[in-house]
Amino acid sequence: QVQLDEFGGGLAQPGGSLSLSCTARGSVFSIYRMSWHRQGPGDQRELVASITHGGTTNYADSVKGRFTISRDDAKNTAYLLMNNLKPEDTAVFYCNAEVVPYPGQPYLDVWGRGTLVTVSS
Repeated sequence: QVQLDEFGGGLAQPGGSLSLSCTARGSVFSIYRMSWHRQGPGDQRELVASITHGGTTNYADSVKGRFTISRDDAKNTAYLLMNNLKPEDTAVFYCNAEVVPYPGQPYLDVWGRGTLVTVSS
């Protein structure tokens, strides 16, 4: 059993910053890709940023230059640093991880429960 715990959502002013974290707990042998997704009011869930086990990152065009994804494999944790936040960044942010629970087993596609980020003055 693997779970993802997300922390760091909340309220920020336009131009402000927030940092999110996502920690995998339970049976975790290794983690392939970790990513953050978001779903705004009335919108479909979209990929915000991803990072591979090797550290290759990918960002949605709307957040390039403002958001930074990173990971600490020793802590089974991914981070999302969000700078210069805009009202349109308001959304529930979800963490996703491809978790190998035991050696030789296929990875599990695991989602967190989401954390709300609100950008408003």
